[in-house]
Amino acid sequence: MILSIETSTKICSVALHNQGVLLAESTLYVDKSHSEKLVVLINDLLSYAEITTKQLKAVAIAGGPGSYTGLRIGTSTAKGLCYALKIPLIAINTLEAMALGVSKMNFGNTLLCPMLDARRMEVYSLLMDSNLNIIKPTEAKIIDETSFSEELKEHKILFFGNGSAKCKPFLGSNKNAMFLDVQAISAVHVGELAWQKFQNSAFEDLAYYEPEYLKEFIAIKPKNLFA
Repeated sequence: MILSIETSTKICSVALHNQGVLLAESTLYVDKSHSEKLVVLINDLLSYAEITTKQLKAVAIAGGPGSYTGLRIGTSTAKGLCYALKIPLIAINTLEAMALGVSKMNFGNTLLCPMLDARRMEVYSLLMDSNLNIIKPTEAKIIDETSFSEELKEHKILFFGNGSAKCKPFLGSNKNAMFLDVQAISAVHVGELAWQKFQNSAFEDLAYYEPEYLKEFIAIKPKNLFA
């Protein structure tokens, strides 16, 4: 029994799998709801599925890249559960979970490029084939007219995720560039990948694990309310 958590994007999503089979899931498409609603979602999900925390064998999280604050909230919650229940922590790359979800739509031999907004003209991305083999690993990438130029010469590429809109002005006229406007991430896909890791005992060090931020956190100075 694996509880999965996704807080690396604007949505807040949790799912419950038993030996890789989905039992229940719940998702809030509300921005900045993680800190207030994550624990509530987890409690409600377990209650609806009639599962107690003592039945959990692992907790899985979408471990980034993504929102710094969201990742911190998800990680601290997952670590707390794992520590209290004495069960392992599993981390799943957020972009790989996104690619898994979209791969189910069957786009043939098209390459998959999940993208998350990283502010300005930068995105977090990776490139996978239709069998989910990694072509280009996770990176923080600045988008311009030369982005993916070599790959687009020989392959169709499907761009998706909340960072893909940045590519359209530069790549939209390329016949091999396709764009999919869907909410591509869910704790359901995190849980599917987590079951594979669970079977291989691919667990994180609970004390030292940190999410994959890719970039350092930059605090935004608040506006002067009294100006």
